[in-house]
Amino acid sequence: MQRKKFSRSKRKQSISLEKIFKNQQVVIASHNPGKVNEFKSLFSKYDIRILTSSDINISDVEEVGRSFRKNALIKVQSIPNDFIGISDDSGLCVKSLAGKPGIYSARFSKKCGGWYKAMEKIYEEIKIQKRPDFSAKFFCVIAIKFKNGKIYTYSGEVKGTLKWPPSGKNGFGYDPFFIPKNFNHTFGEMQHSTKIFNDHRYVAFRKLIKAHLPCS
Repeated sequence: MQRKKFSRSKRKQSISLEKIFKNQQVVIASHNPGKVNEFKSLFSKYDIRILTSSDINISDVEEVGRSFRKNALIKVQSIPNDFIGISDDSGLCVKSLAGKPGIYSARFSKKCGGWYKAMEKIYEEIKIQKRPDFSAKFFCVIAIKFKNGKIYTYSGEVKGTLKWPPSGKNGFGYDPFFIPKNFNHTFGEMQHSTKIFNDHRYVAFRKLIKAHLPCS
């Protein structure tokens, strides 16, 4: 029996993804003010109404996944199907530390007693390596769940170098510790309007917008 052959263009035409339309409500599955503000800025030109987990009385969820994608899925599944939900899981992955702290980036900070102490701990761990390598990347997975329960995920990363001491009071988390490739300043030193359109979250967000926002 001969197999039916389909052209690439026909396969593309057969795929119809769910869309976000103007003035729809989208719930960001996060209690992190810095992360929520970034999403609000990214969506600002699209006339999308942004809510948060707090706005609909959804508690923070425990991140028990073994990957960024699984944690993003856990978070977005906390949003009821009455809403379109968006979540992300992201972290700092240090090359010479085998990708750590990775999915444990926020928890590592809490364990160390704060972001500065976490950055200092990472710096010290790199320094004692035989061949210290300060290469690192920020990695992100964004998940979006529609009212019909369908979920899509998109990833993004930005490579760069860690620096000591940290510089800048903008951004949040490990931003003052990280200089992205092709820049001379840390994310923490950048203006918000510059940083949000050059970071890992934006790389993933662009893919989401291209797939799910009409005429984007």
